Parts: sequence; C-alpha cells; structure tokens
Amino acid sequence: MSHELTDDEWAVWDAFYNMRRRLDRALELRLHTQSGVSAAEYEILVGLGRSADRRLRVRDIADHIGWEKSRVSHQVTRMERRGLVRRSECPTDGRGTWVELTADGRRAMLTATRGHTAAIHEYFVTSLGDDAQTLQAFADRVLGAIGADASPDGPARPGPDPTA
Repeated sequence: MSHELTDDEWAVWDAFYNMRRRLDRALELRLHTQSGVSAAEYEILVGLGRSADRRLRVRDIADHIGWEKSRVSHQVTRMERRGLVRRSECPTDGRGTWVELTADGRRAMLTATRGHTAAIHEYFVTSLGDDAQTLQAFADRVLGAIGADASPDGPARPGPDPTA
C-alpha cells in the first residue's frame, strides 16, 4: 500500500528535517569549538559521567546511545588515545571490557556540558517557548510509532517495496 504525502505534509517534513539537521550541526559546532570535544565523544563521556562508578561496558554504552558495539569500540579507541577514557578488563567476563572515565575525561565532560547546555538553551529552549508540552507529546507519539524498528542491534529488515 502506497502512502503519498501531500504538498503540505512534505513542507512540514522538510521544515522539521531541516531544523533537526541544522540544530544538530549548530550544537556540534558549538560543542567542538568551545570544548574541543566531538558530539560522539560527548555522548560517551556523559554516559560514563552519569554512571555510578564512572565506568560502563562497551555493550552498555552501545545500548545507551543506540550505536553498534563496533562503532563504540572504535570511538573509545580514539578517546583512549586522547586520554579521555581508559579500558580495563572485566573480571566476571573474559570477553568484556570496562571503559572508565579518566580525570581528563571528566574535566572535558564538565567543560563541554556547560557550553552544550547553554547552546541547547539558546537554540532550542528559548525558541520552544510555551510549546514544550506539545513537542513532548509529539515526540512520544513518534517514538511509540517507531517502537523497536530503529534498534541498532535489531535484525535487518527490508525496506518497503518501492513498486507497491
């Protein structure tokens, strides 16, 4: 069954997509400019910073940020070279590795968070105004419609048949 979009629906989608893409880019640029931390690094640093003992397993990081484990592993390797994190063996699982936040990583995370929070407020919260509850309800509906379809570790499903 084919679902065609009206011109108005396309216009709404295009406006949303452009806003999301440019907001992501503006936040990434501000984050990197002010703190020297990439958006990918920041996601991992924040996850580690929020954990009780400032360490997580690679699989837990992947689950938390929605990445594949191999992508997390490559990113952690780059961050380890910069001294932001370190790896240690997991004694309960010979295949598992802990990723731990270093002192330099914690400082980078705190610096990045201050600037990132200010940018979110400037670009997003201030613009949102009184529409916060409406946006929250909308986001919840979209996430409910997506369900598990966007899980990075879920089975690959073929896309819709373009001839249908």
